[in-house]
Amino acid sequence: MGFEYDWIVLIIIGVFAGALNTLAGGGSLITLPFLIFLGLPPSVANGTNRIAILFQTASAVSGFRSKGINTFPFSLYIGASAFVGSIVGTQIAIDIKGDTFNKILSIIMIVVVLLIVFKKKNLDIQNLSERTTGKHLWLSVVAFFFVGIYGGFINAGIGFIMLLVLPMINRLSLVKANATKVTVAFIYTTIAVVLFVLNDKINWKYGLILAIGNSTGAWLASRYTVKKGDGFIRIVLLVVVSAMAVKLWFF
Repeated sequence: MGFEYDWIVLIIIGVFAGALNTLAGGGSLITLPFLIFLGLPPSVANGTNRIAILFQTASAVSGFRSKGINTFPFSLYIGASAFVGSIVGTQIAIDIKGDTFNKILSIIMIVVVLLIVFKKKNLDIQNLSERTTGKHLWLSVVAFFFVGIYGGFINAGIGFIMLLVLPMINRLSLVKANATKVTVAFIYTTIAVVLFVLNDKINWKYGLILAIGNSTGAWLASRYTVKKGDGFIRIVLLVVVSAMAVKLWFF
């Protein structure tokens, strides 16, 4: 596939992934393997995908703040912990062999997509008090160090992990948990991008084009979300990601 076609497909994939991240999550389950299929080495595909994530999370943080929704300074504390963890995870991603990475990714893709498809309704915590100080803050700081390791390593499906941890430990509402999630992701992605850049693991042309698609999809989905489309998206995600996982395993 020549570049004149690559950029069109990348934008389309990016729009779908950006919308998916907004509606359900798991956009990297689409973009990361697709970058590998375009011929990028796994570590370069991983680094390139972070450019789109950085732009997308920056846009999301701005959107939440414009609506007066934030969890500062709590999000900064756990973001700092994830930042440190991301250094460890990113270094693992840079050093790991391509074949091993592909197999790990294929397993993660299947596990995460099953969590997406069979995800239960969120716990109703509207009448419960938030717990963002004291021992619950420290529990989150420790938990998000490991979240940062995973985020730095592969990032795919990490939104679901954060949306499990934040309501469970800190009793944040879904809206505040999402605002916290994108803030933390932006913080740890910054250092991941720096490390990938320093190790020459980013294809800037693909990364910036993908970022345009991701940002566009997220913008559209955030304004024109249709709940009836959620079931369809889950079916498409299951089929597409399963096919990509099988191809990665036998790549």
